[in-house]
This record gives sequence, structure tokens and C-alpha cells, in this order.
Amino acid sequence: MTTIALLIYPGFQILGLAVSTVFETANDLHGPHYHLTLLSEHGGIVPSSLGFGIQTDTFKDTHHDTLIVIGNNHIDDAPPALLDYLRSAAHQSRRITAVCTGAFVVAAAGLLQGRRATTHWAHARAFRSAYPGVQMDEDRIFVIDGNVWTSAGMTAGLDLALAIVEQDLGTAVARQVAKKLVVHHRRSGGQSQFSALLDMDPKTDRIQGALLYAREHLATDLSVDTLADVAHLSPRQFSRLFREETGQSPAKAIEHLRVEAARIMMEAGRHSLDVIARECGFGDRERMRRAFLRAFGQSPQAIKRVTETQLASFPQA
Repeated sequence: MTTIALLIYPGFQILGLAVSTVFETANDLHGPHYHLTLLSEHGGIVPSSLGFGIQTDTFKDTHHDTLIVIGNNHIDDAPPALLDYLRSAAHQSRRITAVCTGAFVVAAAGLLQGRRATTHWAHARAFRSAYPGVQMDEDRIFVIDGNVWTSAGMTAGLDLALAIVEQDLGTAVARQVAKKLVVHHRRSGGQSQFSALLDMDPKTDRIQGALLYAREHLATDLSVDTLADVAHLSPRQFSRLFREETGQSPAKAIEHLRVEAARIMMEAGRHSLDVIARECGFGDRERMRRAFLRAFGQSPQAIKRVTETQLASFPQA
């Protein structure tokens, strides 16, 4: 039986507890494997960020295979007893994990020094300022560095929990759990927290329609003339309106969409770089390489190596 302790303190974000459903569903589908416990400094009822409370047990010396620190909305200081518990447990537990701003708690305990980590993008700058010795990568869904796992905000905790199930019970079980919960099968840790299309947030149907067309036809010619025709505007009107609504040129926006699509294909692990470059509309690997350097500061080859390493760390069913 794999024991998992969820660590909370006053003001914890209630959505963080959603990770427990992943393990509950794994038990339902695969048979008893996980035993979950809620822990807090004093035990008893602990109030959430919404005000209502939840029953917990006190910290004990009992060994737990996996610890999950639930975050909160305002980066409140964690109780010293929680930090002490994490430090002592770090030498016994197989995994120390954090959901959302729980990364601040793990960092305060000194367990992220010299490691890579992620957290909710909105708090990444504050994290960097507070913990300069941690390599913060706010554009990741989750990050695994040794036995310490951290996830981005809110629903990214589900991806982290599915990754744990995949590591413990295999890809097939994790896929079944994701299907039962009606969520995307485990997004890889390297996947971006952001969507290029959502980030542009066009205001009118014409520009939005042109961007949707572009995303669905990345391998084709997406010149200003083509997109202007889709939007039923002249090229000059289209370029002006596009920049007003998105803050960037059509060419730069299309590059962002292509880079995002290429990275998703890399994370799937089924295609060569030549195929990805062709399918995403770059034409050749060199153009894709230059676009990746502009977007990520890394080449496609470097990102593909990291992705392959991450995929190799999970058992295949």
C-alpha cells in the first residue's frame, strides 16, 4: 500500500485537494493501492481559503511514501512545525510534492535549493525574489527534480497526480484514470502553462476567426493576404486591426502558434524533428530552430532531449 499524506494549513486552496480524486479513482479501477491521509500541525478542523474547514490528523513520525503540500491563494507563511516536518520527512519519503504555491512551502523548508521547480505563473516573480537559489521555470505544468515534484497552479495538480499514478502503476492505468475523470491524459511536465491563442485574446470575430483558421492550417501558407481573405478584410485593414487587438504582427502570432504546436508534438514523442517542422509549417528544421531559440532560448533538439528523458522515467504499459 502506497501511503500519501496531504499537508495543509489554515487558508489552503480547496481545489488542491482535487488531487486526491486521482488516487481514489486509481484504487477504484486497479484495486487498493493508495492510502491517503490529511495532516496539519494541530489536527482537527483546518479552515480553507473559502472559510469552511476539513478534518485532519496531526503530524506524526509515521513514514509516508509521498507527501503533497497543498498551496494557498496568498502565499501565507507556513507554520514552522510544517517546515520541520517536511525537513525530517525528506529523508524518508520517496516523493515530496507541491501543488501550486505549495512550492513556496517546500522551498521555505530548504528542499528546493539548487533544484528546478515551478509554481503558478502569477507568483513566479515573487518566488524568484524569495528563493534565488531555486531555478524557477514558471512555464511548465510540473517539474520533477530528484524526489521533489512541483506543479503549476490549480488544475496542474491533476497532471502531477496522474504522473505519479503513471510512475507507480503504468501508462494504461493513468490513461484509464484520466478518462474516468474526463480530463486530458497526463500533460507532460514540459508542456507550457499558457496557450498562445488565449494569450492573444482577440476582441473581434474576424481576427478570432483568422487565428482559429491559422491554428487549424499551420502546414499551409498563412500569409497576411491569406488571413485577410479569411477575415474578409483588405491586407492593410487586417494587419492594422490584428496589431491593435493582439499587440503583435500576424507573422509573430503565427510563429507563436507554430512553436506551440511543434512543442506539443515533441511531447507526444512520436515524430521526428523533420516531420514536426513540416507539419507545423516551418518548412525545414533550421527555420524551426530559429523560432524555438526566439521563443524558448533553446533549440528543438535540446527540448526534445528533455522530453525524451521525462518520458523514459515513466513505465510503459
